[in-house]
Amino acid sequence: MKVQNYIEGKWHEGEGVELELHHAITGEHLGTTSSQGIDYISIMNYAKNVGGPALRKMTFQERGRMLKALALHLIGIKEKFYALSSATGATRIDSWIDIEGGIGNLFANASLRKQFPDLPYYVDGEAAPLSKNGTFIGHHIMVPRQGVAIHINAFNFPIWGMLEKIAVNLMAGVPAIVKPSEFTCYLTELMVKEIVASNILPEGSLQLVCGLGRGIIDHVDHNDMITFTGSAKTGKMLKGLPHIIENSVPFNLEADSLNGCVLGEDAVPGTPEFDLFIKEVQKEITVKTGQKCTAVRRILVPAKLVEDVQSALSKRLEKTVIGDPSNEAVRMGALATKTQVTRVKENVSKLLAEQALVYGDLEKFEVVGADKQKGAFFSPIVMLNDDPFNKLAAHNVEAFGPVSTIMPYNSLSDAVELIKMGKGSLVTSIVTANDKLAREFVTEAACSNGRILVLNERCAKESTGHGSPMPLLTHGGPGRAGGGEEMGGKRGILHYLQRTAIQGHPQTITAITQRFQVGADQPEANPHVFRQHFEELQIGDTVFTHKHTVTEADIVNFANVSGDNFYAHMDATSLEGTIFEQRVAHGYFVLSKAAGLFVDPIKGPVLLNYGIDEARFVKPVYPGATLGVKFTVKEKTDQEKRSEEDIAKGIVRFLVDVYDETGETVALATILTMVRKLDQSS
Repeated sequence: MKVQNYIEGKWHEGEGVELELHHAITGEHLGTTSSQGIDYISIMNYAKNVGGPALRKMTFQERGRMLKALALHLIGIKEKFYALSSATGATRIDSWIDIEGGIGNLFANASLRKQFPDLPYYVDGEAAPLSKNGTFIGHHIMVPRQGVAIHINAFNFPIWGMLEKIAVNLMAGVPAIVKPSEFTCYLTELMVKEIVASNILPEGSLQLVCGLGRGIIDHVDHNDMITFTGSAKTGKMLKGLPHIIENSVPFNLEADSLNGCVLGEDAVPGTPEFDLFIKEVQKEITVKTGQKCTAVRRILVPAKLVEDVQSALSKRLEKTVIGDPSNEAVRMGALATKTQVTRVKENVSKLLAEQALVYGDLEKFEVVGADKQKGAFFSPIVMLNDDPFNKLAAHNVEAFGPVSTIMPYNSLSDAVELIKMGKGSLVTSIVTANDKLAREFVTEAACSNGRILVLNERCAKESTGHGSPMPLLTHGGPGRAGGGEEMGGKRGILHYLQRTAIQGHPQTITAITQRFQVGADQPEANPHVFRQHFEELQIGDTVFTHKHTVTEADIVNFANVSGDNFYAHMDATSLEGTIFEQRVAHGYFVLSKAAGLFVDPIKGPVLLNYGIDEARFVKPVYPGATLGVKFTVKEKTDQEKRSEEDIAKGIVRFLVDVYDETGETVALATILTMVRKLDQSS
């Protein structure tokens, strides 16, 4: 078998052989891979000229639905990936993280479409007034970068590593070229074959380079983006290439780091938190055979509890069966390759030069259902550093396998300082039931971490754990961890967009943003906006309502109905020293009355009103004030049908501008309505 590259719409074997591939458990020869002969200028142009335009024509809503369809397709054939994943040395649990965790990123990013407009680009923030009379304003839009996202991924997560990144750039409207690690690229290739066969993604939006990929970033320019996951040394070397710096190419580096797990001083033996700590650390040592960028490498323990932790952790690790994952008794598989075995051994030797081995053996350990000499097996290794402020190897050397070091600390400030000595981490956990202690630790240690997990009995049942970055939260970290950010929900998508300030008349900015801007034209709606279907409504169309003069009876009646008898509404004798001149109408009465003025009561295309955003009461309303409303179509968002029986509809946001007899605004709000479409088949 020769693992292929998918470039320019075709599968390509590459010339010659760059690497021989082997089964991590059996040592069996799986095939070869090569990227020689690939014209990187050509595949980048293909992405920019074919994939990019197709994605940019789609709105965020359409891209989100595309990702959802892809996720549903892949989850339906997930067993195909599990079958091959075992060749990487992974157990079923390890594969679940990689496969279904990766597909989960597609689902999560698809759901983010609800936070974006029904446009191919994003309108960022609110308008900025730039002139006295309001005829000149500023705004920001964010458009898809017209380049390529090049993802260079590590060997440990051949599926998750790809899907967590392309989910974001595809949602943003940017094509990708994926370069998985050559060591486990066969699993990425299988996933891409299924993606291509599904025809769900536009052609050119995803290309795959499976070999060494030498030259893949040689031709990038300022429109392109690079993400790199792997060793800090390699990542920094690539990030520092002259043409990367000269062209200001965005380069997101996520490097392996010396992550820590801290046992709180309150979590003594016999407490649920002590047991949680031991379980979490054991899991982080053994899951994926310790081959995770987030794995716990430094175990920080109050000095008086070191022996307790050492004993409890050793007992738990003794129950970890190593071997062939197809055997139901096996709980830890192998490293990805024999090359990794050599590298991990070398780094363990460096650590043992100044630390004591307290659990495990580099040579003597049992393997179930497999030949230890043929597979890439490794024993869990736990060391003790009795002087972590002076014996520094554990703060500098990472053995990328089931390897970790126990370190004593004497005070919380010591624990924080030891965490910082890792020079920047992707994640640190603290296990404590003391919220005051948790707050102190988090606020001091956050500057050195991309993520902090506070674990205790209250959240343990639903906690995703130390080692699990989540799609809606940022994944990355400062310093050694690379200084980058991945995922992060909406933040991640914005990374692939170019933010541009735009200036002009409110009417022009309305036309560009497809969001009504104050000062733009407000033609009177005819018929009433509640009589129009989703497609018929135009941004800026406005209903100018009849007027209503507020009376004291209105205030009293509203107080009786609502139960709101706040003194400013009901007691004129209590207003001394306040900002009010006389009894003031309830703000919610003003909005309620506004609704009575702007609503057209007869049945029509409006299905329901389901919320109010950005409600503000900006001027007191006293008895005698005469109120009117300008009710304006502010923004429209298409909504997909959930089933054939579902009503075809969209979401319309209306600006509610309530003004008084002086013409001044007294209240502002945005209401959200669900409006039927003309075409019920769409």
